Amino acid sequence: MPAKTPKEHVCWGGGCEHSQHHQLEVRDLRVSYREVLALDGIQFASECGRSVALIGPNGAGKSTLLKTLAGLMQADSGSIIWRGQPLTRSSHEIAYLPQRGDVDWNFPITVRGLVEMGRYPNLGWWRTFSKHDADIVERALTAMDLLDLQDRQISALSGGQQQRTFLARALAQEAHVLLLDEPFTGLDKPAQENLSRLFRELTAEGRLLIASHHDLQTVTGFFDDVLLIKRTQVVFGEVATAFTPENIAAAYGSSAAIRE
Repeated sequence: MPAKTPKEHVCWGGGCEHSQHHQLEVRDLRVSYREVLALDGIQFASECGRSVALIGPNGAGKSTLLKTLAGLMQADSGSIIWRGQPLTRSSHEIAYLPQRGDVDWNFPITVRGLVEMGRYPNLGWWRTFSKHDADIVERALTAMDLLDLQDRQISALSGGQQQRTFLARALAQEAHVLLLDEPFTGLDKPAQENLSRLFRELTAEGRLLIASHHDLQTVTGFFDDVLLIKRTQVVFGEVATAFTPENIAAAYGSSAAIRE
């Protein structure tokens, strides 16, 4: 996929134009999980308007990295810089979308109810749900083509509809950065292509998407950049130059992994 011209982030709700470009920078990150070293030496920078495939074998630390970027796990050392400032805790500008298998889809909530949860980080302790918040939820539902499904229980959704609902929640949160854990897993080809189209629309609006991904055949068509890891960093760069058989072999141990 060709490189895109950097764009300013589109902030919903009005009154929040940005004069400078938004960058997420990771510097020499080291993370342990239950006293076991999970990641070491992770270092890259990306910006709003880009999509990044996070690639590596099982146990490479992909989910750990996403949770650390989201502020859900603590790093042993290194730093995460967002918009020029250290990211020391969870931020409403960064949204984490878990694997679908980690979600209790039997929880009694509608599509609209789940998307409304995206407004909670902006409400704080004392603010009530306002017309402004309702308007943003409405816009998020419209953007993800969910208005006709807004009253449906989440347990009745297809895999693609579930992913769109979580994306709508992230949009309602007004997130600049979307961190997705295996978003294409379990989707049929049409649903994957639809989700890829939504990714392109979201980055064109000025958001940064970082998604763990296991289907090596679709990396080139779905993403701008690639971060290959195997607990340590193998390579980061544009798909056209970094996603090579040699780098894949360094991560997976065999260039045959490209044929998976």
